Amino acid sequence: MATSSPSNPRRVVVLGTGGTISGRAANSGDNIGYTAGEVGVADLLGGIEAPAGVTLAAEQVAQVDSKDMSFAIWRALALRCAHWLAQPDVAGVVITHGTDTLEETAFFLQSVLAPRKPIVLTCAMRPASALSPDGPQNVRDAIAVAATPDAQGVTAVCAGTVLGAFDVQKVHTYRLDAFDAGDAGPVGYVEEGEVRRVRDWPASEAGAAFGRLPEDEAAWPRVEIVMSHAGASDAVIRALRADDAAISPLRGLVLATTGNGTLHHALEAAALEAQEAGIAVLRATRCTQGRILAKPGDKLRDAGTLTPVKARIALTLALI
Repeated sequence: MATSSPSNPRRVVVLGTGGTISGRAANSGDNIGYTAGEVGVADLLGGIEAPAGVTLAAEQVAQVDSKDMSFAIWRALALRCAHWLAQPDVAGVVITHGTDTLEETAFFLQSVLAPRKPIVLTCAMRPASALSPDGPQNVRDAIAVAATPDAQGVTAVCAGTVLGAFDVQKVHTYRLDAFDAGDAGPVGYVEEGEVRRVRDWPASEAGAAFGRLPEDEAAWPRVEIVMSHAGASDAVIRALRADDAAISPLRGLVLATTGNGTLHHALEAAALEAQEAGIAVLRATRCTQGRILAKPGDKLRDAGTLTPVKARIALTLALI
């Protein structure tokens, strides 16, 4: 690893959370039959050199398949990011993460931290045991972004592309270049260790707070997502509202709508009843590009450009 100058020490801290990037399969030719979260983050950094003048540090925050990401891990991750970014010699933080919920974690961290320094999530579509894993290059590129002097906010780096936290989406199930930023486009590209930025970094907001996040995961507001589709009914919303001693009361509802925020009439009627009963309701389009354009007389709020999964996070945070 490179050694920083004593007069200007700079560190990039790499936080591990598991995912495919740390997965192992029984043989190197198997890119899908692996177990996620098997390789520690310190081992993932083996053989990866930091940029000149930068040293690397590693810390394991979690070791999970990202499909199982939780509020508890998000809170712990936010706390560790805040801790490290507060250190004067830390240039930025890299988070190794599974691809399934990477966009949700990125949006969450940007929402609660809005950091002045960079937090860069990276991932892999092939496990660490693969004959030709993509993780090492993605980690190297993410470190380059985290060490970039003017970088700020939360981004994701995959296949050489830098994507903003508000825009990043997983759009492919298998290919190495699995992420996109929709209409917004990428923030930039990493080319042989150099970052070429083509638009602004995600905005940094002074005073963004995360101290109100509940320590007990059961105390987080329960917000569910329901999809509108041909032949939809009110059954799902009514079931979610039903009393269940094993589940906390429904506090919010995100509707994954068709097109420009449209809903099947039966689903819309049930959603309006839920809203009248005090449940917060938010519409988010299931389309992968574009945004909901509000119309006069809309009775249900819309989430604008946010996808349903990001709208759920925004509504959850608003309810805390």
